[in-house]
Amino acid sequence: MGSITASDYDVVIYGASSAAVATSIQAARNGLSVALLSPYLHIGGIQIEGLGATDIDNQAEVFNSKTVGGLALELHERISAVYGRTERLNEVVAKGIKDVEIWRFESRVAEQVIADWLAEYPSIAVYRDVRLVKDGAAHKNGTKVTAVELESGQIISGKIFADCSYEGDFIAQAGVSTAVGRESSDTYGESLAGVRETTLYTQFPHPVDPYVVEGDASSGLLYGVSDEPFGTPGSADLHLAAFSYRVPLTNNPSNQLPLYAPEGYNPSHYELHRRFIATGGKLYLPNPRIPGGKTDLIGSEAVLATDLLGMNDNWATGSWEEREAILREAETFTKGLIWFFATDPAVPAEVRDAWSKFGYPLDEFPDNNHFPRSLYIRDARRMISDYVVTEHTASRDDGEPEVEDPIALAYWPTDTHCVRRIVRDGIVHNEGFIFKDGHHWRPFGISYRCMIPKRSEASNVLCPTCPSSSHVGYGAVRLEHQFYAMGQACGDAAAIALKGNLAVQDVPYEVLEQKLLAGGAKLDVTVVGAPTFPDDH
Repeated sequence: MGSITASDYDVVIYGASSAAVATSIQAARNGLSVALLSPYLHIGGIQIEGLGATDIDNQAEVFNSKTVGGLALELHERISAVYGRTERLNEVVAKGIKDVEIWRFESRVAEQVIADWLAEYPSIAVYRDVRLVKDGAAHKNGTKVTAVELESGQIISGKIFADCSYEGDFIAQAGVSTAVGRESSDTYGESLAGVRETTLYTQFPHPVDPYVVEGDASSGLLYGVSDEPFGTPGSADLHLAAFSYRVPLTNNPSNQLPLYAPEGYNPSHYELHRRFIATGGKLYLPNPRIPGGKTDLIGSEAVLATDLLGMNDNWATGSWEEREAILREAETFTKGLIWFFATDPAVPAEVRDAWSKFGYPLDEFPDNNHFPRSLYIRDARRMISDYVVTEHTASRDDGEPEVEDPIALAYWPTDTHCVRRIVRDGIVHNEGFIFKDGHHWRPFGISYRCMIPKRSEASNVLCPTCPSSSHVGYGAVRLEHQFYAMGQACGDAAAIALKGNLAVQDVPYEVLEQKLLAGGAKLDVTVVGAPTFPDDH
């Protein structure tokens, strides 16, 4: 497409995530013209890159399907229609049945559904594989953004702008305050913040020596183990939760690209795994749990799985060249790990046999040799505004009052994957996971205020994917179906702001609430239930 004039678009959206899809569709349904600027060729976020085993009803203490409404539910209705399971989905929703399988799907199906959905709206102009210039991408007049400048030289003008990237690339250039990494426990008074004194989930059950030559610190550390000191519990740092590829594998021989050693495969990179096995550590097995008989490798199924501890810290603020280097290193390591599981003599025979029956599905990711094109970006920049989602927002005991302006419901623990693998007391230590470790969390309303910047910084910018939150608080918000709900709210807020010539900070909540409810959004946290915990009496 050619150059764009200032009158062409009411809403300009940057990103390819689930929230980008939802914001675009809801804005279009409100009669607005939309430019969807995707930095990738493929649009839909991690749900089209392997995450088919959703976080809906997938834990014993989690019954969060009751919070799925509006566009998030419509996505699943459209996916279920492809699979011929509409009647069952309708029954699950109507009767409040917990059925984890009904919410699962293949990436290829999700991508086609999303592409068809976007194509229903002529007012959505989709620009693929376009990226922001490195500096000065947000053209501003005072606090108002007027245009986006792309690497191609195009100037895309608009009235309302939404950063729907996982990284917050646009808000950072628009002069919006952001944070990266872990705050200290003192910043917001969070007991779970910063360096974790105790990490229980995915921790090594037996001591594993970290050195190349066992017992000899001068020999250096095994691949994947950092020499960073443990530090002080509760202190801040710049680490990110571990990313991973959400890899689908299949045991269907007719739909299989056989496993292979990737270019650059280095068997020594898996010496830590051999040591772990030698101490009695258990490896995990592939579990085909999504349609088509495919896996969805989460990354945290075991102590040593596909989570990339310490490998993605530079992603959040890195250049595209730096991110590409991280992708390639992560791809080599992940493919190599799967190859190691299937072939290395140190791996127990029954484990090797199980993994060797799988391969990469021929009907997924045909343009990337049937391997996901993107990592699961679990953590990057977070906006810091006048209101911040924290541990206290998500805490049942002594938590803060419920917000009065919910635009979606969060029903998930403060889930943050390990951030690093270090040496502590002479042995290997995974540090940073917050999950199933005794925190009494609760469902809560996600405030509209967490999606809007400070008034002094930007008056026409919204951000659903990097909301104003602490590192701990973000862990409860970052689910894909919740991003759909937040994107829907962005599309409605944009319409209200434009109709009234209002700053996004001045959108009347009562008007936004009515639009959201009319669109099927779930806003009442009192009717969705709550988890119970083993120590409840």
